[in-house]
Amino acid sequence: MTASDARNPSETSPASEPVTAAILVIGDEILSGRTKDKNIGYIAEYLTNIGIDLREVRVVPDIEEEIVAALNALRAKATYVFTTGGIGPTHDDITADAVAKAFGVTIDHDPRAIAMLAERFPPDQLNEARLRMARIPAGAELIANSVSKAPGFKIGNVHVMAGVPSIMQAMLDVVAPTLKTGVRMLSETVRAGLKEGDIGTALAAIAKAHPETSIGSYPFFSETGPDTNIVVRSRDPDRLADAAAAVGAMIAAERARLAG
Repeated sequence: MTASDARNPSETSPASEPVTAAILVIGDEILSGRTKDKNIGYIAEYLTNIGIDLREVRVVPDIEEEIVAALNALRAKATYVFTTGGIGPTHDDITADAVAKAFGVTIDHDPRAIAMLAERFPPDQLNEARLRMARIPAGAELIANSVSKAPGFKIGNVHVMAGVPSIMQAMLDVVAPTLKTGVRMLSETVRAGLKEGDIGTALAAIAKAHPETSIGSYPFFSETGPDTNIVVRSRDPDRLADAAAAVGAMIAAERARLAG
């Protein structure tokens, strides 16, 4: 399933009410650099494609009070929170316990989750460690895992998913059709052929004149030297076109000025 497949027009929020999200990445291995995160960019692009604005990302260690504090802060601000990591079978997989504590509910082995694990593991292999993956906060809904069967779960506006990218992606495909979505953000990229410092002042004036758009400047080095991409973003196609045209005209004028 692609992000566009997941979009449900009947659950679209009015343009004046953006749907927002936050990601909470959990794990010492991410903070130490031992594991390179591959989930943030995937989730960000996925959500953008279905009209959900990712507003914040936090990375926290495997420390319960830090997970609880971050989760409570994010779920109070965002329409949805997506967590990754910490729901495996080992002693440092404490995300489920932290989520239960954040919501003030109990946690125990969930018969539904045990049944899911039993689809993969015979009874003699459902040991204490693997059964940790069936511990679910009271009142949570399960998120199916077609890859390895151990489920994630949803409680309130929080979706708790695995850290392994392939499993997280499968879970996100399950979650996406249940999400309220907004009007998709449109974007247009204009290559300046100029250094960022050459256009900074004029670009700020354009941004001020087009408050309903977001205009970003992204310098890079090309085969000919320093260059800049200007990215214009808006949910309104007419406003997007107007702002992009203003950027194009400004770039043409600045090139002519520098050439003269």
